[in-house]
Amino acid sequence: MSSEFNESDYSSKMDKSIQSLKRDLSTLRTGRANPDMLSIIKIDVYGQKMPIEQLATISVPEPRLISIQVWDKSNVSMIDSAIQKSELGINPQIDGQIVRLRIPDLTEERRKELIKILKNMGEKGKISIRNIRREANEELKKKLKEKKISEDENANFEKKIQKVTDTHIENIDKILSEKEKEILQIWTRSTTLPLLWMVMEGGVKKEEKLETSDI
Repeated sequence: MSSEFNESDYSSKMDKSIQSLKRDLSTLRTGRANPDMLSIIKIDVYGQKMPIEQLATISVPEPRLISIQVWDKSNVSMIDSAIQKSELGINPQIDGQIVRLRIPDLTEERRKELIKILKNMGEKGKISIRNIRREANEELKKKLKEKKISEDENANFEKKIQKVTDTHIENIDKILSEKEKEILQIWTRSTTLPLLWMVMEGGVKKEEKLETSDI
């Protein structure tokens, strides 16, 4: 009777939810160049809406720079316009058929906004996982009522589904934690470097004063 229910089908659905969350997170502008940021932008060209990757070669020559080599020169202006109208908040730099996107530093306000968006996306991902668990449990109840599975099989399958659910929820927490560290790391780096220079300059001046007083 156990063949009547396959928990791996629901595990696969949860995997797809995780992949969907990863795709959504990749579109966030965190201060680091990432070609996936452009995946949300569609260009109205050739009578249809197409992603930029189907109209150009996208590369990341520098950590904070995205380069878009447009194949058809007539599409440059449309790509430029679409990027400016998007929520990326970046002004493209046009050089012939090359569109460059320099990723600006994150402000404190933007960083806090990203953390909120991140947590909201994560919660939606968890809800999706829990909905799949509920769907699995409802199927089990139905099969138990129809006597297609036994009480023991039902209990066993419920435990398996819960274990799969817990694993995927933990995976989401890990993904969110890594993304949050990325956001905070970029912010910390951009704010602490100027302070380090100030400290170093202050230290040099202090040493110079000490040397002068020794003389």
